[in-house]
Order: sequence, then structure tokens, then C-alpha cells
Amino acid sequence: MAEQVTKSVLFVCLGNICRSPIAEAVFRKLVTDQNVSDKWRIDSAATSTYEIGNPPDHRGQACMKKHGVPMNHVARQVPHWNLKVTREDFVTFDYILCMDESNLRDLNRKSNQVKNCKAKIELLGSYDPQKQLIIEDPYYGNDSDFETVYQQCLRCCRAFLEKVR
Repeated sequence: MAEQVTKSVLFVCLGNICRSPIAEAVFRKLVTDQNVSDKWRIDSAATSTYEIGNPPDHRGQACMKKHGVPMNHVARQVPHWNLKVTREDFVTFDYILCMDESNLRDLNRKSNQVKNCKAKIELLGSYDPQKQLIIEDPYYGNDSDFETVYQQCLRCCRAFLEKVR
């Protein structure tokens, strides 16, 4: 019997309590609904230490519940450079998809310090069929901003899964 190839994706935003956990939850649901969850390793992380250990923002959780998307998540950070796991993220994930230019700059700068970085680092919004490249941080917004993030993540994750499947 042929060995199954597993693909991997890490969704990243600033604090890992709003955008990246929404993207992670949306993508998990998509691969589960398409019966390919066993072919994927999926996670999310932050570029900062602000929210490590915190649950997703309650407005994001409410949005996911409204759409029937399970969300089981605690914020983690793409770890500091003196920790082995940092290197592992850049070396073991196939894709690192982030939400805005600041995330992209941080990740590209950090990846240049990692020998044998295999991850393809991109904006999640680069997959948006509606061409909304940036997924804005809804933290200082309201419920409708979280809905916008959900809709963007849904479009982008569908297109990403279709492209790399």
C-alpha cells in the first residue's frame, strides 16, 4: 500500500487570538468536510509574545460558532530563535500563511536565519479570488470585522486547498 503524503500549513498573525486561529479553524473544517484531514498537519502561531496561552478572542469564537466551525485553540508563538522548535516550524511546515505585510516581513526576516527553511511563506490573502490581499486585524473592531475576517479566510482557505490538493 502506498504511503500517504502529508502536507502541512501554519497560519500566522500578530497575537494568534484573532485571524490565525480563525484561519486554522476554517481550514480544519474544510479538510474534514472533504475527508482529507488525515493528509494535513495544521496549526497556527503568532509573531509576538503578547497573547501566549490565551484563548481566541470571544468575538472570533462567537463568529465561528455562528458558522458551525469548531475552534479548539490556545495561542502560541513562533518561538524565539534560541529554541529548537522555531527552526522546526520553518523546516517542517510546507506552507506558512500570514495575514498582513508586517507578519510577512517578520517571517521572511526570521526564515533567513534558519538553515534549510523549506516553508513557502506567503500572505493567505494571495489566494483570495476577490483579490483582498490583506486580512486586517479585527482586534480593535466589532463583530462585523470578525465576520469579514471569517469570510476572507473561508475564500482564501478554499482556494489554497484547491490549489495545493
